[in-house]
Amino acid sequence: MQQETEIREALARVAAGDAPILRGFAVWLLDNLSAVAFNSTRSLAALAGTNPNTVTRLAREIGFDGYDSFRSAVQEVVQRRNIRYGERAEALRHRSEADIWGEALTANLGNIETLFSAEGMDLLESCVEPLLAARRVHTIGVRSCFGLAHYFSYVGGRAFANFIEVPVTPGAILDQVASATPEDIVVAITYEHYSAEVVRACHVARSCGARILALTDSHSAPVAEGAWKVVRLPMAGPQILPSLTAAYIALELLLSAMAARSPDAAARLLGFEARMERFGGYVRHR
Repeated sequence: MQQETEIREALARVAAGDAPILRGFAVWLLDNLSAVAFNSTRSLAALAGTNPNTVTRLAREIGFDGYDSFRSAVQEVVQRRNIRYGERAEALRHRSEADIWGEALTANLGNIETLFSAEGMDLLESCVEPLLAARRVHTIGVRSCFGLAHYFSYVGGRAFANFIEVPVTPGAILDQVASATPEDIVVAITYEHYSAEVVRACHVARSCGARILALTDSHSAPVAEGAWKVVRLPMAGPQILPSLTAAYIALELLLSAMAARSPDAAARLLGFEARMERFGGYVRHR
């Protein structure tokens, strides 16, 4: 990992330098570099027994514009390291609730801002027409990503005729994806730790010639290999697992843009609602 090596070399130089306060903090960081990824300036300072000014000074001393850019670099390093969710939870034990909530708000706003960048919007836009035109749209996600997959396939299935329900029974993922064709799109959702079922589904989909739309945390993720499109999800935040907020928004944007271009989506949804009302699927409260 070249970036981690460069950061550690820069910290080692400061640790061997003449500024006592920076030197002590640099030594601490060499043993606790991962803490940068999950802490604000203030919480990291408290954890290291120093002050926020020292945190900012050191970030600049090793070549960053400030703590935010230093933290972003360490977050990338940590993601590539396959960090354990337990380590994320352990990091939360050293922080106040107010600090966690403030950090989560800031991180999620940043994630959404990244998603709504011109590049991000262009990428999602390029997926809309192909999804509408696909013979079938399969959605694969398990564990924490199952909710994402279910939401996309459920709403998509109500609005569009080509969406297939997310597979839920044992063996159903292989059963479904093995029937894919080059006219199909497989939406694969996973992040590190990458779920083996989703990775295998992508291998099968590629073998069948289907296009893979990968929603994941890195362009080097296993599901990104050979994918038709890769939507890199911004997932920063102090939460136990990487934040899924931007992932839900990305799926909502795709569905909304598809509905805006579909001549049949509104009628299909109205028909679905009518059936639910007729047979008691919804409870009236007025």
